Amino acid sequence: MEKIKAVECTKYGPPDVLKFTEINKPMPRINEVLIKIHATSVTASDCIVRGFKLPRRSPRGILMGFVLGFKKPRNSILGMIISGTVESKGENVTRFNKGDAVYGWTLKDGFTVRFGTYAEYKCMPENSVIVLKPDNITFEQAAAIPYGALIALHYLKRGNIQQRKNVLVYGASGAIGSAAVQLVKYFGMEVTGVCSTNNLAMVKSLGADSVIDYTKEQPEDLKKDFDLILDAVGRWKDSKFKQQCNKVLAPGGKYISVDDGSPKASINDLELISEIVKEGKLKAIIDKSYPLEEMFEAHRYVDKGHKKGNVVINI
Repeated sequence: MEKIKAVECTKYGPPDVLKFTEINKPMPRINEVLIKIHATSVTASDCIVRGFKLPRRSPRGILMGFVLGFKKPRNSILGMIISGTVESKGENVTRFNKGDAVYGWTLKDGFTVRFGTYAEYKCMPENSVIVLKPDNITFEQAAAIPYGALIALHYLKRGNIQQRKNVLVYGASGAIGSAAVQLVKYFGMEVTGVCSTNNLAMVKSLGADSVIDYTKEQPEDLKKDFDLILDAVGRWKDSKFKQQCNKVLAPGGKYISVDDGSPKASINDLELISEIVKEGKLKAIIDKSYPLEEMFEAHRYVDKGHKKGNVVINI
């Protein structure tokens, strides 16, 4: 059987638990497409899964254990973002054809993550959250879009974005936050981005009407209230500013965090994202790119918690 390159995680721990290896090339079932992966990304979620530091006996830890595996990852090949070309398909597949350029998120039923994109090939059911890649972006850029954009869209919809006027995005320079800033502007609302000093210019370039340096300013310094506050980093990062954000929440406003339940996504959601990308209203933000062989370094970088946008792996 033909072998392909992959990065495997056979136990939980720091980045050096990741091992470069070879696995059998998958074969598509009747309802699957075989995708030759050109690029994927290393997300904060990937690093959380690899490290799995949640208390094992807590309700959340037990739930995560059932989903991911208690002693080691149930799926040893991590990675949830896919960008590549359809190489072959099962006999029942109608959505895609051989040679189609596609991208997406390896979600099952819009909720459960399948993983498996830290490899040269991946089989995906045709009803997965994958769509045709917009022609105006590269495979590398496509790998930098689904994770942040789909999560941002999910929580903005939960926050009833269409009914809002002034939105505050905390963590505006990360994968989710940078997408959220652009999506809020696309929907026609005013957006203020909160980030660190080094990222102010980048967030402003995304279309933010104003930017706040959380290391130098506090909510009480702001001269307006917000009817939607999105915490785009959750427990991943905290600050005095974040702890006091409720002070600038307008009456009837909503505070929503990426910690508030698991995000869901659909094919229609990604089709909408693709249309926004085609219009040039949503840009891929890539901090660093690595080859598959340097996956360990990519994880080390993301673990530091200071990335701007996305970290991409070219395969």
